[in-house]
Amino acid sequence: MPWAIRGLRNGILTTRYPRHPDPYADTFPARVTLQPHTETADTATLPGLCPTGAITTDRDGRLVLDQGACILCGACVRARPDLFAYQLGAETAALDRTALTVPRLPETDQAIAAVREQLDARVKALRRSVHIRHVDAGSDGAEEWEIQALLGPVYDIHRLGIFFTASPRHADILLVTGAGSHGMAAPLRRTLDGMPNPTIVIAAGTDAISGGIIAPSYAVEGGIGGLVPVDVWVPGSPPSPFSLLHAILLALGRLPAHHLNPDAPPGRPR
Repeated sequence: MPWAIRGLRNGILTTRYPRHPDPYADTFPARVTLQPHTETADTATLPGLCPTGAITTDRDGRLVLDQGACILCGACVRARPDLFAYQLGAETAALDRTALTVPRLPETDQAIAAVREQLDARVKALRRSVHIRHVDAGSDGAEEWEIQALLGPVYDIHRLGIFFTASPRHADILLVTGAGSHGMAAPLRRTLDGMPNPTIVIAAGTDAISGGIIAPSYAVEGGIGGLVPVDVWVPGSPPSPFSLLHAILLALGRLPAHHLNPDAPPGRPR
């Protein structure tokens, strides 16, 4: 019985996230952000650094970074560490697409509050057990490895009452990966139409958000936002299992208070 001996030796490996912080999740470089005081930086040559065009400038010439288009290649961090840096922490999901833009727009907080209120009203009907239907809409396979990890003993998403299903008729959440290929547009809509209300749609990964490195092109829509209504956006290429787990719990309103407010003590999910 080598498996029993190994289990006794290793102990419990399953993360206690989200009820308690996980050291690995808190130290994971999950996105690129802007360094402080970039307002006066020379931005003339910066947009050419990014293969997906995530780096732009606004009308006043100030630097703007779209984390929803960033594939985490690190080219900008290596070339200009004075302007760009990796941001630690796996809680990257956002309820509004504009919230993935750095610096954030002034009206973003109000927009997210309104979206949060509407989403809370919709998911109130869902019980503690929910089911996910995953659809690959033109993925390179990277996100699928991270999703598969959620079923392993480290993350063990089943402990939270969250399960994957092969049938949209039994699904509450539609988890979409891939850049939104033209061939998957109709199947994706049919899957959503076959799900009982209320439904939640999560765009998992940079490809699903913006099309990634292959958009715009003849083959893809440039993300799934134009194909189905998205509730939660998870940047990353690919997003880690912790980021995916955070997105699912964010959509369901099950994050503990200290995740929504860092000053609050750890406790039970709200």
